[in-house]
Amino acid sequence: ILRDWSSDVCSSDLSKAPLTVCITGAAGQIGYALLPHICSGKTFGPDQPIKLHLLDLNIEGVQTALGGVKFELEDSTYPLLKDVVTTGDAKTAFTGADAVIMLGAFPRKDGMERKDLLEKNCGIFKEQGEYLNTVASKTVKVLVVGNPANTNALIASECAPNIPKENFSALTRLDHNRAVGQLALKAKAAVEDVTGCIIWGNHSSTQYPDINSATIKGASAKDTIKDDAWYTNEFIPCIQKRGAAIIAARKLSSALSAAQAISDHMHDWVLGTPAGKFVSMAVDSTGNPYGVADGLMYSFPVTCSGGKWTIVKDLPIGDFSQEKMKATEAELLEEKTMSFGILGK
Repeated sequence: ILRDWSSDVCSSDLSKAPLTVCITGAAGQIGYALLPHICSGKTFGPDQPIKLHLLDLNIEGVQTALGGVKFELEDSTYPLLKDVVTTGDAKTAFTGADAVIMLGAFPRKDGMERKDLLEKNCGIFKEQGEYLNTVASKTVKVLVVGNPANTNALIASECAPNIPKENFSALTRLDHNRAVGQLALKAKAAVEDVTGCIIWGNHSSTQYPDINSATIKGASAKDTIKDDAWYTNEFIPCIQKRGAAIIAARKLSSALSAAQAISDHMHDWVLGTPAGKFVSMAVDSTGNPYGVADGLMYSFPVTCSGGKWTIVKDLPIGDFSQEKMKATEAELLEEKTMSFGILGK
């Protein structure tokens, strides 16, 4: 099964073939918040019919909840939604998938070491990568959201050699959107006036939110803000720790904003980024122009066109930025080494 993504970009044909979208961990709160974006046409386009494959744990209570989600989708009467399959079987869920959004992952629990977390997730994403390799479309686009997202995406891609590496990505658009929002608040500007924010590296507390290439109403963000101490001591830690702050406030992880970011990520990947603008995506680092080690899922500034992403070149990288980029690279290299050791690679 092959989909020519580039041919879908500007079509207004309401009879086009449905897109099969698989969501893992679909019974959770992020899945619940994400589904309206997908089914309304906001994510893949207002004329793109959708078939949903919703996967979650094959446990009675979870599958019952997933059935309830299906009931609500039926009651919502989305014109673009053509079919809904709920299942606890990954092979069924991934069969024929054109796009896969991986929300499900093993969560970190109290007292759990990072190696323990990686061991659990290596098993999950190895199995799911192998299923993707055999039953999904060979042009499938895979977005990993479940943490540790970058390394989970790397594991899945390693276990799906029939699918190009560039078809896997991890979500750093949430961090990117957070950076845009905080910069807009600081400058008392509209979010649409802020462009050029970058998230480098890992979706973790080592990520580097960079505004050196950002603009506000066309002017340099740093020149507009004129507050380096705020940037270094408040802005960067705020973006790095925003997820923890939301958990402390809500007693639940980000859902509304995560769903928005997932929709933004897939929309731009499939339909293209606006002219002159770039966004942040964690993608295969091999051959990148910034000296980051090959073979990682590392967040870069990218533009998208025809269903493909391209890393933006020639952006200024000072000593401060280089130090931050290397720190998050080191964390990803350590995660890769540990994970590949678990996998026996």
